[in-house]
Amino acid sequence: MGLFSGKRPPGLGMKDGKLKACSWKPNCVNSTADAVADTAHHVDPLKFSGPAPKAWAAALTIVKAAQNVTIVTENAAYLYCEYRSKSMGYVDDVELALDAAAGVIHVRSASRLGVRDFGVNRARVEALRSKLGAALSH
Repeated sequence: MGLFSGKRPPGLGMKDGKLKACSWKPNCVNSTADAVADTAHHVDPLKFSGPAPKAWAAALTIVKAAQNVTIVTENAAYLYCEYRSKSMGYVDDVELALDAAAGVIHVRSASRLGVRDFGVNRARVEALRSKLGAALSH
């Protein structure tokens, strides 16, 4: 752990169909945040068609292939990992939660420290969305 790693936040995981709410800081995105009341933090979930296990496996493969990622918790429908920045070692907490019935993977990506993230967390989710779409179109 580095100087800028911070501590793992409490309360992560899927509870009552929602991932942990973002704080007031603009350094977090969450697909279970209210799309109308919390536009600053809301991001669309990762949608898929076809078998949920295939989509989940593809998402896990993409995350595990990323640089500077550490898997903390992984099970059949939930993943929690930490992304560490190359230069300063800042840590972002990233969660994925499979909702097979809805055909989506919910996602939350949040910086542990600081206030602003300069769009890093939203860009991470959009890159994951793009890679998942490409992987599932084959």
